[in-house]
Amino acid sequence: MSSNSFAYNENSGGGEATELGQDATSAISNSGALGLFSSDLKKNEDLKQMLESNKDSAKLDAMKRIVGMIAKGKNASELFPAVVKNVASKNIEIKKLVYVYLVRYAEEQQDLALLSISTFQRALKDPNQLIRASALRVLSSIRVPIIVPIMMLAIKEASADLSPYVRKNAAHAIQKLYSLDPEQKEMLIEVIEKLLKDKSTLVAGSVVMAFEEVCPERIDLIHKNYRKLCNLLVDVEEWGQVVIIHMLTRYARTQFVSPWKEDDGLEDNEKNFYESDEEQKEKAEKRKKPYTMDPDHRLLIRNTKPLLQSRNAAVVMAVAQLYWHISPRAEAGIISKSLVRLLRSSREVQYIVLQNIATMSIQRKGMFEPYLKSFYVRSTDPTMIKTLKLEILTNLANEANISTLLREFQTYVKSQDKQFAAATIQTIGRCATNILEVTDTCLNGLVCLLSNKDEIVVAESVVVIKKLLQMQPAQHGEIIKHMAKLLDSITVPVARASILWLIGENCERVPKIAPDVLRKMAKSFTNEDDLVKLQILNLGAKLYLTNSKQTKLLTQYILNLGKYDQNYDIRDRTRFIRQLIVPNEKSGALSKYAKKIFLAQKPAPLLESPFKDRDHFQLGTLSHTLNTKATGYMELSNWPEVAPDPSVRNVEVIELAKEWTPSGKAKKEKPAKKFYSESEEEEDSSNSSSDSESDSGSESGKQGEEGDSEDSSEDSSSDSESGSESEAENKKTAKRNSKSKGRGDSEDGETENEKSETSDSSSGDSSSIEDSSSESESKSESESKSRKVTKEKETKIKQDRNLVTKNVSLLDLDDFNPVSVPIAHPTPALSPSLIADLEGLNLSTSSSIINVSTPVFVPMKTHVLLHRMSGKGLAAHYFFPRQPCIFGDKMVSVQVTLNNTTDQKIENIHIGEKKLPTGMEMHVFNPIESLEPEGSITVSMGIDFCDSTQTASFQLCFGTCRRKLMSKIREK
Repeated sequence: MSSNSFAYNENSGGGEATELGQDATSAISNSGALGLFSSDLKKNEDLKQMLESNKDSAKLDAMKRIVGMIAKGKNASELFPAVVKNVASKNIEIKKLVYVYLVRYAEEQQDLALLSISTFQRALKDPNQLIRASALRVLSSIRVPIIVPIMMLAIKEASADLSPYVRKNAAHAIQKLYSLDPEQKEMLIEVIEKLLKDKSTLVAGSVVMAFEEVCPERIDLIHKNYRKLCNLLVDVEEWGQVVIIHMLTRYARTQFVSPWKEDDGLEDNEKNFYESDEEQKEKAEKRKKPYTMDPDHRLLIRNTKPLLQSRNAAVVMAVAQLYWHISPRAEAGIISKSLVRLLRSSREVQYIVLQNIATMSIQRKGMFEPYLKSFYVRSTDPTMIKTLKLEILTNLANEANISTLLREFQTYVKSQDKQFAAATIQTIGRCATNILEVTDTCLNGLVCLLSNKDEIVVAESVVVIKKLLQMQPAQHGEIIKHMAKLLDSITVPVARASILWLIGENCERVPKIAPDVLRKMAKSFTNEDDLVKLQILNLGAKLYLTNSKQTKLLTQYILNLGKYDQNYDIRDRTRFIRQLIVPNEKSGALSKYAKKIFLAQKPAPLLESPFKDRDHFQLGTLSHTLNTKATGYMELSNWPEVAPDPSVRNVEVIELAKEWTPSGKAKKEKPAKKFYSESEEEEDSSNSSSDSESDSGSESGKQGEEGDSEDSSEDSSSDSESGSESEAENKKTAKRNSKSKGRGDSEDGETENEKSETSDSSSGDSSSIEDSSSESESKSESESKSRKVTKEKETKIKQDRNLVTKNVSLLDLDDFNPVSVPIAHPTPALSPSLIADLEGLNLSTSSSIINVSTPVFVPMKTHVLLHRMSGKGLAAHYFFPRQPCIFGDKMVSVQVTLNNTTDQKIENIHIGEKKLPTGMEMHVFNPIESLEPEGSITVSMGIDFCDSTQTASFQLCFGTCRRKLMSKIREK
């Protein structure tokens, strides 16, 4: 950025250094009393000396080092007094770094920051937008309630600033002020409402964030700005896109009806058993009505679709949750490919994305089935990623792909990551319960794992087998016997407890093994884990009830051991079992039902996904990740039964455009006329002047000339008038260009231009010129009158234009019809044969004029490309016509005017060698064979500057000697 852009207003900053120096000096003298600084005074002494230096270079170097310390996380608070002295520095670079420091430490050093508050207030009116924004950031970082009115006033002023960057920082300051003083909510809502109408994409994301923090319940503020936010969404910064998308998701759930009604109709049939007949009829009638999506609902879905290709993972995730929550189910499938693409990102991004995919895959398996291989586990994946991929693979498992998945799971079981191997065994068990065709296969595979050397694998296999055997206990007696033998080798408490529980449940099927197992457990009872002890007590109670002859004494021994155990849970369980199974005088009625209580048939456990209960949280939120409601989480509301009034989102801007005309009255006869173009001004002024003086020859020539141009634009031309019409159009173009160039000149200059234009136009039509003196006198009189009428018209139009600019300043330009201005097509010119063909199609030669939509309020500024002295008589000027480039969508249109100032013909003018920066492209004009002496020609070029500020350099060659002149074009 050039140094001129950082110009500092010395008048506004005068006297700051002295005043601030006194404040800072007094603060330093009181530093001991305040206790704000470190006792080690020698630390960072060199930085303090550099900050107190008279040289800006030393101060700048010191500030860079201090900001670097902050970036590394080091504490630089003791330098606050030395830094705050330089807040009034006239060096723009130093001031910016000082503000960066103050934003970090203003909250900690509030007393010293308050000493400079007058400086911040003056900086709010600095001509540099960066200084104004930084001053507002520092002011809002001082967390002292006493300056709340000052902050409120600063925010209001900044919200009306011409710079969108300052308005963006005003939106950020709103959130800080609200957290400092919530009582300012109503005033802040007014500022938010004003900023929501801002058309800048830089402001949109920040103000929506302020809206979400301050007043998320005020949905009515969004109505008028809904369509604008949808249209601006693609151009907003990435983090602003995330905030806006989440807000619009909540908005859509409150303003539109459910697009899933047709799918939900079948589910409601079972729920209306207790409803009256009338209610059932009403629901049936609603289901019969075909669903039509609201256009605004469709607008949101359509405008967020391109963001699925965003490079920011948060944006893609935000769009994915929007499609999941508000789009029709048939259209939600497009998000799967984008989410799978994010799996190539960092492990943190993968973790969040996989969590959301796991939730989605439970309800809609078909979305991710084509990408099954993308969820295969890699050896380099961390354990948390491996576990989530296993979860998704389990959700996607079906009869078609289960054989492939089981082969994949066999490899995972052998992994060195024991936690992952245990999770794989659990996954196999879930697949066995969900898909009955492979239950036996999975069970046999798990039994084979019981002989594995790894104890954790064996223990997890035992736990899963236990759950599977509950589904078919009668068919697997041999497996229970095999597991009973493992008690001697397995030491994992959960596995031992599972085996004991399984033997106890099936003690009648293994009558010989169960008592022996109880005998072994009684020996090691005191050394077992508490979980195992509880199952030993349960096994003893069940055997006492079924086989009391063999186990009565053994059970009493175990109950006596449990009676004096250190764990109170075991002691309580022991007393409960003793009273229940050993009847005595004190035992109650429950002892009669002891067998039914202990040996009751237990239901088989449901192996469900841990993500099944997360679907009530909004995807992509912290609450969904933690599976608990986090602070600040706003739940998505249910779809309304009847859509609210959609007219609240209508913005009345077209009526304002219709009410205004140059005469102050509405044009009802010509509704299709374009909104305000310079050609209409000229036609209206010329028509009024020709009506006032229709008898003069010059005015009749002018009227005929402009009348022909109007007729040609309305497709009512003839062969005889085609030549004169094209000349008239060319002269009108030259006239408009001359007016746009000389609009800032004096009125005398305008009068001279009008004289020359009038004489040219009168000479263009030979039939209207006679050499009589009477006609020349009437000509001069008519010219003077026409000039007066034209000036009156122009002043009136300028006033009306200013009025409209004030009224329509907050409206979108896209709401009006595009302005059509005839622009003469640059070289190459139309050939006579092509003109004849166009005439045969009932098209006039004015068809070589292209109607291009262009903002007429932008002045055409011409730049020198090649001076006539440097170019040996060839002069070149260029300007940007602000039109869409015909050579490419990304190119900027450039009009180059070549003038031959010599008395000789210049031949073969063309573009030679091009020296363009990387990425820049240029479409050159066709070579010009010759340019007559004192001749001029305008050609078109297209340049894609590729968002660069570098110049496009090329050689302009001409003549037989191939003179090469270096020319440069810089994007404006």
